[in-house]
Amino acid sequence: MSVQSTLRLQICGPLVIERDGVRLDHGLPGRQGRLMFTYLVVNRHRQVPRDELAEALWSSPDSAGIDARLNPLLSKLRHVFGPETVDGRVTVQLHLPDAWIDLEAAVDAIHRAESAVAQQDWARAWGPVLLALFVSERGFLPGEDADWIDQTRNQLVEIRLRALECYAAAELGLGGAELAGALRAGRRLIALDPLRESGHRFLMQALAAQDNLAEALAVYGRLSDLLRDQLGVSPGPGTRALYQQLLERT
Repeated sequence: MSVQSTLRLQICGPLVIERDGVRLDHGLPGRQGRLMFTYLVVNRHRQVPRDELAEALWSSPDSAGIDARLNPLLSKLRHVFGPETVDGRVTVQLHLPDAWIDLEAAVDAIHRAESAVAQQDWARAWGPVLLALFVSERGFLPGEDADWIDQTRNQLVEIRLRALECYAAAELGLGGAELAGALRAGRRLIALDPLRESGHRFLMQALAAQDNLAEALAVYGRLSDLLRDQLGVSPGPGTRALYQQLLERT
């Protein structure tokens, strides 16, 4: 009986491609080969026009020479992953139906974590949160510059922020010694996106849970000043309601 091989793709951080523990990424044809492979992985659920793929690699390719530049790279991909893996006659699509891909795993993980948090199942949120954080903090194609790369980086930033929100919520839900984790997550959220109110709310809640009401109220004051100076607005209803609750405890 044949045993199905396992293909694992890490496209966040250093590119790593493993099939049954054997590295394959060293067989890719240089920088362009790595960029092409990564672009096709990110867009693997659709057919990519050849001119779009060329623009992703060379920004301003000569339309007359697209085939001559793409074909050797596609041939090398087929050599590394198998002839049935890359369809590139008219459009280009990568067929890796059973591959584990870190970016896709992080997207799935953050949805599972948010579902667990919504149900206040703090223990179930823990594993997916850590996976989403681990992947999103690795970055994406460092040193490269293109619109599609920026879009993926922005996607990872959003996953990281949402994962930190889930982490803070779970730590608050667990309470006790875990409150220190909620404090750290709140501060990291504020550092990453100062105008995102969730970080300030989590920090206020964690401080209040440690009976540090004065500092919790001070966090609200700093947020109010920041929003007024940067956007000319006040904190949102949820943040104001939390502030009011804390005031009533003083």
